[in-house]
Amino acid sequence: MDYPTEKNNFLVEHVLDIRNSYRQLLLKELIPDIQSDEQFARQLFHAPFALVSHDTASDPVFNYANLKALEMFESSWEDFTHLPSRLSAEPVNQAERERLLAEVTEKGYIDHYEGVRISSTGKRFLIKNAVVWNLMDKSQCYKGQAAMFDQWEFL
Repeated sequence: MDYPTEKNNFLVEHVLDIRNSYRQLLLKELIPDIQSDEQFARQLFHAPFALVSHDTASDPVFNYANLKALEMFESSWEDFTHLPSRLSAEPVNQAERERLLAEVTEKGYIDHYEGVRISSTGKRFLIKNAVVWNLMDKSQCYKGQAAMFDQWEFL
C-alpha cells in the first residue's frame, strides 16, 4: 500500500473499512462530524491519536499507520508496512498480545486494552485504553484488525 497523500486520497478505500467497522462495532464515530470520505481519510492520517491496522496473513503485517503511530513506533511508512504486527511487542509480551487478538476475533472488539509496545529504536511504551477491532469491508469480508490509542507512557 502506498504512503497516504492527497494524490491517493489518503487511502480512502482502506480508511473507510476502518471507519465503518469501528462505527458498526462500537456504535460511535472514530472522528465525529466529518461528512466527506476524503476529508475523513485526511483527518485520520493527521489525527492526534495513533491508529494502525494489519492484514489477514497467518503472521499479520501492518498495512496502515497514521502519522502519530509512525511517530510512536519511530518508523517510516515503508518499514512499518512491512513489519509483522507481532514485532510491535517484545517477545515476553507476545503471548498476551496473541490472547488479545484472539479475543478481538471472537468478540469483534475490545476497549480499555493496555500493553507494552516497542519502537523501531527499542523505546518501550505502555499504551492505555486502546480500542482494537475487527476490520470488515463493505461486503462484510474480514480484512484484519485495527487499533487506536490516545494514551501512552514511555517506560
